[in-house]
Amino acid sequence: MLISKRKRQLLTVITYVVLAGFAVYCMLPFLWMLVTSIKPTDQIRTLHPTFLVRKMTFAHFDNVLNNSAFLTFFKNSLLVASITTVISLLISIFAGYSLSRYLRFKGVRLFGVAMMLSQMIPGVLLLIPLYLTMKQLSLINTYGSLILAYTTFAVPLCTFMMKGFFDTIPSEMEESAELDGCSTVGIIFKILLPVSLPSLISTSLFAFLNAWNEYMFGFVFINDEAHRTLTPGVSLFKGLYQTDWGSMMAASVLSVLPIVVIFVFLQRYLVEGMTAGAVKG
Repeated sequence: MLISKRKRQLLTVITYVVLAGFAVYCMLPFLWMLVTSIKPTDQIRTLHPTFLVRKMTFAHFDNVLNNSAFLTFFKNSLLVASITTVISLLISIFAGYSLSRYLRFKGVRLFGVAMMLSQMIPGVLLLIPLYLTMKQLSLINTYGSLILAYTTFAVPLCTFMMKGFFDTIPSEMEESAELDGCSTVGIIFKILLPVSLPSLISTSLFAFLNAWNEYMFGFVFINDEAHRTLTPGVSLFKGLYQTDWGSMMAASVLSVLPIVVIFVFLQRYLVEGMTAGAVKG
């Protein structure tokens, strides 16, 4: 069925209008955070809140950066998320390669099924057992407890993401490297990883975001301010009798900005990596 040029242009306009509407809808929470963070307190505590800012102020940002431990929380989250990402990526590379190339072995297939089943267990059900385990290991109030917990939940999906990409790489590349005397580890790091940059970036982003945004384990495992991460730290602006909404929104904006910057610069690699394993061949 042929469509005239005018109808095709009309459909294109409608498509972009609908997509723009969805984009604005998705951006509304962030825009509301941003607007609230630059409003004076009297404009925030009103019966009829609006997007209109009559008098802009950066007092809330000043309070967050200079009168709170926000920078300490930020540093802790960056450290924990970075280490979690590196460990998760190293494990998922080897696990994904094994699932992709050695599925004929029963043990490997069982391992893959076990990892898939682990994703069906809600993290809240494991909170008490993990807390008791961390307490016995003397890891409460340490970065190690968060890194261990975050890595445990990130590795299964990271592994399947890497497996999906390895499945698309022809085995002839590895056979040629083996003929030249290259080991299995050498094949992974010298042959496969250089051509899997999009998948590596998307997998790294998933592990990083999983650790950066996590709240429950960070709130339960860490009780001192020196090791507290960003997400539980933002909630401290909510007091017993009142909430400093301006400072809370300012802290939320500052915590979201690094993720926005990362996505702006790495969006192309993220899309390529997420769709790399969609078509095999």
